[in-house]
Amino acid sequence: MDLPTPDEVALNHSNRLLQLILGRLATEDWLSFADYMSMALYEPGLGYYSGGSRKFGPGGDFITAPELTPLFGQALATQLAQVLPAVGPTIIEAGAGTGLLATDLLKEMAQRGCLPEHYDILEVSGELRERQFDTLAKAVPELISRVRWLERLPERFDGVLIANEVLDVMPVHILASRPDGLFERGVAARDGALCWADRPARGRVLEAAQALDLPVPEDGEYVTELNLAGGAWIREWAARMERGLMLLVDYGYPRAEYYLPSRSNGTLLCYYRHRAHGEALRWPGLNDITAFVDFTAVAEAGFEAGLDVLGYTNQAHFLFNCGILEALERRGPQESADYIRAARAVQRLTAPHEMGELFKVLALGRRLPVPLQGFARGDRLHAL
Repeated sequence: MDLPTPDEVALNHSNRLLQLILGRLATEDWLSFADYMSMALYEPGLGYYSGGSRKFGPGGDFITAPELTPLFGQALATQLAQVLPAVGPTIIEAGAGTGLLATDLLKEMAQRGCLPEHYDILEVSGELRERQFDTLAKAVPELISRVRWLERLPERFDGVLIANEVLDVMPVHILASRPDGLFERGVAARDGALCWADRPARGRVLEAAQALDLPVPEDGEYVTELNLAGGAWIREWAARMERGLMLLVDYGYPRAEYYLPSRSNGTLLCYYRHRAHGEALRWPGLNDITAFVDFTAVAEAGFEAGLDVLGYTNQAHFLFNCGILEALERRGPQESADYIRAARAVQRLTAPHEMGELFKVLALGRRLPVPLQGFARGDRLHAL
């Protein structure tokens, strides 16, 4: 695919990470794609999310829901306002982007008189922490004292965890199902460059892949992803949650749809300057690398860790249930420019051919006494 050429500074940055990966391959010969993806995204100071490149918004590589409109956060606040009195005084946001969702939630909850005692942000990127602080300090200076940045998962917590587009950037293993067996696709070095290399699947990757009962084509191969990190992450949070709710928003499918025979090329995608492409080994550290979420696997991980699976629906139903249309009506006259912009953003968030069906919301929790408002209509737990 024809992509914009990075400038010299960005290319030098990428080459530093490339040399680090090649150095590791000089001793290990082969890396799982999960290991490569972890370095490409999170290597300290060099990975995509731990480096300093601009990632969100028109000047970055992609746009998330909070970048489109504050109405996303205002609707989400409805769900938080319902459960916070029952679960505890803390909201934790994992991967808070530019801080816009935190800003919108705090503004809305202040108006409703239901502010959390603390709004904690778990963020791996130092550059993004700075942007988050600047965004919050400018927009809600009177509330900045409630915001804390965490270096690691808390030992214990009561409250709500929000993860918007977090699971899709967790490192995944790549599987290739062929008539002669199950293989894991990883990364090797050839003539000073990175290349794909397969080996027979083994260990926990083989065990998990066999449980999926992947399609086996008569010829060629069926390629897909396996996200073991997501399940481990859910289990870590479950071990720390005394009473609370986890709201997971991302693009993905239940398992029966994820591993359809027709989806034979998998879901792995890279984003660079608002262009989606499939060249995951190109310019490490400069591309976002993502894979769709197997929500059945996430729900199973939560259930096996002792959490209740409380709801699963598409983003459109969740936002409608939480009053996004009512929030839109409060924007003023329908002929105003502000209303028209907001309506277009809501359309993008909820339309089936946009983010409304592609994105899903999964709720996991412990000791919650009430049904969740966001899943009042359109709950698809049966599909998991």
